[in-house]
Amino acid sequence: MALYTTITSIKVERPLNDKKTITTTNSVTCYVCRNNYTDIITDSESGEVFCGDCGMVIGEKSGDITNPEWRAFTTEEHNERARTGTPTSLAKHDRGLATIISKTGRDASGQKLDTAMYSTYKRLRTWDYRISHYNSLDRNLFQAFSQLYALKDKLGLSATIIEKTAYIYRKAEDKGLVRGRTISGMVAAAIYIACREIGTPRTLKEIAEISNIKRKNIALCCRLLIDELDLKVPMADPMKCIVKISNKANLSEKITRQAMDMMTEIIKSRISAGKNPMSFAATVLYLSSLRAGMNITQLDIAIAAGVTEVTIRNRIKELNTTVGSAVH
Repeated sequence: MALYTTITSIKVERPLNDKKTITTTNSVTCYVCRNNYTDIITDSESGEVFCGDCGMVIGEKSGDITNPEWRAFTTEEHNERARTGTPTSLAKHDRGLATIISKTGRDASGQKLDTAMYSTYKRLRTWDYRISHYNSLDRNLFQAFSQLYALKDKLGLSATIIEKTAYIYRKAEDKGLVRGRTISGMVAAAIYIACREIGTPRTLKEIAEISNIKRKNIALCCRLLIDELDLKVPMADPMKCIVKISNKANLSEKITRQAMDMMTEIIKSRISAGKNPMSFAATVLYLSSLRAGMNITQLDIAIAAGVTEVTIRNRIKELNTTVGSAVH
């Protein structure tokens, strides 16, 4: 049942204060006071439609709300918070604050520039580009963040991880850690540390394969960043590793749940401390698959986890001797 009829005419607009306007309409029926000719008021700031007699809100949204998401209570606050353009970002070499001279060859009104003025702006655009890449720091950051955005698509990284990676790389650049080392290696190491801090399961092997850099080089850069920047990198969550391997191996939800229960017992026994969580996640998934009667080999699980079959067999021996019946 419709709560109110269609608004057919606008009666009057009157300013309520300096930041919002209310609109009064006719020919709308309020479902509370049942008055067919009552005044219905629309608040353009909140988007609410309410009855002018009883005050009942009869609509949450009035249509298009074009006001900004921030609020201002004085003219000074409004002028300070008003903004244009894209937000700043650490993952841009100039933090997104550069001035860009357009190549359209038209002025603000859309008229074409004459030949002399177009030539002047062309020279200004050339010098602007040269100045923005003048010193070595800008060139280094430009190259590093270009590689970062290329790896973003390949690894499926979120915007949060990109910003965190850029923050770590900028700190390394400020301390002079990039000098004498490859930019690609430092970017890959910063990505790995950012993924660990945010809790996204990405292994060194996975990043090394996609970035085409040796795993040993990335590991050396990771240790350098952790030591010199005094970073506190948390351990990878084994539960997230289980979900990741399970999705790659196309295992059922039942097997994944059993593996999580088994991993909880392993964590309580403290035998997983200091060891690769991906190897334990692959092991418990393999054991859970055997319990469920699923025909899957150690090789299939090892490929999905990025470990070897020997690692899985060694972890099974450790679990049999330490936990015992918990894994059977």
